[in-house]
Amino acid sequence: MQFTGFTQHDFDTFHIEGLEDRMEAIQQRIQPKFKALGDVLTDDLSAMVGSEMFLHIAKHARRTVNPPKDTWLAIAGNKRGYKQHPHFQVGLFDDHVFIWLAYIYELPNKTSIAKNLLKNIKSIENSIPSDFVVSLDHMKKESTSMADINLKEALIRFRDVKKAEFLIGRHIEANDTILRDRDRFIDFVKETFETLVPIYRLAFS
Repeated sequence: MQFTGFTQHDFDTFHIEGLEDRMEAIQQRIQPKFKALGDVLTDDLSAMVGSEMFLHIAKHARRTVNPPKDTWLAIAGNKRGYKQHPHFQVGLFDDHVFIWLAYIYELPNKTSIAKNLLKNIKSIENSIPSDFVVSLDHMKKESTSMADINLKEALIRFRDVKKAEFLIGRHIEANDTILRDRDRFIDFVKETFETLVPIYRLAFS
């Protein structure tokens, strides 16, 4: 299928009761869109970072009782997995789409990445627009705008707290018309990733 955008029907998936029923809806409604969108974005990201990137679609395989509150695609430089690597995400909660560069707690070299980000904090602050947002926990909806966050504090927490995370990117509200416009949305995601690629590279320098 061709990616056509996200609709209210997709967001309503997260109001379906029960693990099996919600997972079935995620697999039928959202994952085919992730595959179509991810194939486009993976090629572009590979070109942006200068090495091959691989698409992963969240399977939520560890869940046995509680249905997922969100779902996502991830693009990473590793074919076998993404959680232990810096990666890019596009995903949905019930009220917004998130577009992230994600450093999550499973990174084995989290401390050294955090130190590198702290060392380059000025260039991060100068290159990231104020409408971008930061999250310190990928499980939560809440995020803080670049205009309001104490970035140094956030990165120190990311460095020092074992379960702390650092995700930076953009949110789009579920009712935003850009989500129904395939080309506008894809361009928006690409532009977001392009802005974040220099920060992604800091993880490897």
